[in-house]
Amino acid sequence: MAETAPVCDFGWRAVDAHLPGTDGRRHQIYEQAGPGGLVVVFICNHCPYVKSAIGRIVRDARELRNYGIGFIAINANDASTHPQDSFEKMQAFAREHGIDFPYLHDEDQNVAKAYGAVCTPDFFGFNADLKLQYRGRLDAAGAGPASEDMKRELFDAMVQVAKSGQGPADQTPSIGCSIKWKGGSW
Repeated sequence: MAETAPVCDFGWRAVDAHLPGTDGRRHQIYEQAGPGGLVVVFICNHCPYVKSAIGRIVRDARELRNYGIGFIAINANDASTHPQDSFEKMQAFAREHGIDFPYLHDEDQNVAKAYGAVCTPDFFGFNADLKLQYRGRLDAAGAGPASEDMKRELFDAMVQVAKSGQGPADQTPSIGCSIKWKGGSW
């Protein structure tokens, strides 16, 4: 079922946690922030929106490093109902798609709940003070392919955040598959 993320709640502070990564290490969310900010995105392995966008997500994460922006992805889906989102499948997905930023497993779903994540992908862009400045989409492609001239909304917003500390006033919420909560709902 498709869900749409809520509009940006400017100034909301990032939540810290330690989670296991597909690289076999535990990662602290705050330690991933760069001097220009941090992007936290909730993704999973099976969602068609994520599958369509993962190459662009990886590209933007790499390019945002040039602006001092850290990047992490978190999978909070219930693997008991969606085995394609298991930790082992996350590791394979990370290798297959060249994910070179921490891809973390939120097995108890506490981090996703603390962030108010609703869909995959769900992007949270924070400034250097870890205050929320972007809660929008990657681009307008949705679950389809992106055209060469498509505006890179997340990338452009985060470059603005790195330079000014503030995100754009106008943001289009992300849309994607609903997070698969344990017990069916949260």
